[in-house]
Amino acid sequence: MREALIAVMIFLCLTAAPLVSMAIWPRLPVRHRDDDTNNVVRLAANLFGVMTSLVLGLMINSAKNTFESIDSNVHAYATELILLDRILREYGPETDAVRQPLVVYVQRVAGDASPTGETPVVANRLSEHLLTEIGTRLRALEPADAAHSALLQDAGQRLQKVVELRWILIEQSEGTIPAPLIAMLVAWLVLIFASFGFRAPRNAITVSTFVVSAVLIAGAIYLILDMDIPFSGPIQISPAPLQRALAELQR
Repeated sequence: MREALIAVMIFLCLTAAPLVSMAIWPRLPVRHRDDDTNNVVRLAANLFGVMTSLVLGLMINSAKNTFESIDSNVHAYATELILLDRILREYGPETDAVRQPLVVYVQRVAGDASPTGETPVVANRLSEHLLTEIGTRLRALEPADAAHSALLQDAGQRLQKVVELRWILIEQSEGTIPAPLIAMLVAWLVLIFASFGFRAPRNAITVSTFVVSAVLIAGAIYLILDMDIPFSGPIQISPAPLQRALAELQR
């Protein structure tokens, strides 16, 4: 919702800027409407156009790196869950009581269309309770020999890694593109669009061009912001790794 609201606001600002400029220009004094003034306005617009391109490139690169990092962590998360379950199975039937909350936990994580079930506060508390219960039951096991003791130690390390990756994913779900950068980018775009309306002819083609351009730029910024928060919106991390982990645990 936040990304969509920002995109709508950007669209409205970019659409209004050239239309207001078109309405104000005929009312300006003659000395403010000469060719020299128009050239200065165009030069300033070109300057902001270059800076806007650089900032957009940085935003795309930042969002791409965030998306790839979270995707890698999701794969590692699913792998650790599968390996933890394999170790518990190898330990023996004594770990059935441990595997039960583990399966329930993975069902919670992989049950939705994406791993967003980890982000709400209530879900975090319930999931954390399940992981705590797994750790409690794991520590209650009494290994019969050195081999079982080694497996128990390995299972404890895997569980700790699962907890670490879970919190890493929760922290990464907030996004990394700062709001001041977005505000500055929008301000530059408004100035650029306002310069387009300076001395622009008043006809339907011109207005349509402004509207379509505003829609496309707002849509592009929306997709960048959505990719920066990859657990919601049209661009999401694939839940396939967690679903495969659930299938492995339920075999």
